[in-house]
Amino acid sequence: MNTVRELTELLGQIAGIFLFEGPKQGLRDREWMALRFLANANRLSRTPSAVANYVGTTRGNASHLISELERLGYLAKTPSVNDKRSVTLSVTQNGKKLLVRDPVNVMADALAALDDASKTGLRDALRHVLNQSDAARQAHRADICKRCIFLREARADDKGEASAEFTCRFFREAISKDEIELLCTSFERPKQ
Repeated sequence: MNTVRELTELLGQIAGIFLFEGPKQGLRDREWMALRFLANANRLSRTPSAVANYVGTTRGNASHLISELERLGYLAKTPSVNDKRSVTLSVTQNGKKLLVRDPVNVMADALAALDDASKTGLRDALRHVLNQSDAARQAHRADICKRCIFLREARADDKGEASAEFTCRFFREAISKDEIELLCTSFERPKQ
C-alpha cells in the first residue's frame, strides 16, 4: 500500500474513535462532539447555529442535541446580551466532569506522549490537509480564533500604555485574550 493511501486509511480509523454506534458514557457521538466543541469554543461561537455548523447537521437536529445535553444537566442556556432572540450555551460543572471521561481522551493521551516537535509537525500537517480539503469543497471549518483574518489586535490603551485588546471584526465585538485561543466557527484563514 502506498503511503498516501495508508495515511488516508489511518485517518479513517482515527475517525472511528470520534464516530461510533450507540452511546458511550450515556452520550451518542454527535452529543459528545457538541459538548466537546462547546467546551472549547469562544463565547461568540457558543450558539445553536454554531453547534449545527460544527457537528455538520441541521439546526433542528442541533436543537435536539442541545436539548438533550441540557436535559442531562451538561449544558445551560442563557439569553444573549446582544440579541434577546438568541442564546449562549455553556458547559455546566456536570458537563465538565463528564468530559473527563470523554471516549477520545485515550487518543489525547497518546498525542500528549509525543515530543513537542512531533506534536507541532502532526498539527501542522493535519491543518494543511484540512485547509486543502476545505478549499476543494469550498467549505469553512472551525479553527483557533487567533489564526483568523477577522481578529484585530490593538496594543495601546487610550493613555498610550501597553495592553492587548482584541476585536472580532466579523462579530464587531471585543474578545478576551483567553478567548483567542479557543475555537470559532466563523473562522476564516488568511489567504496564502
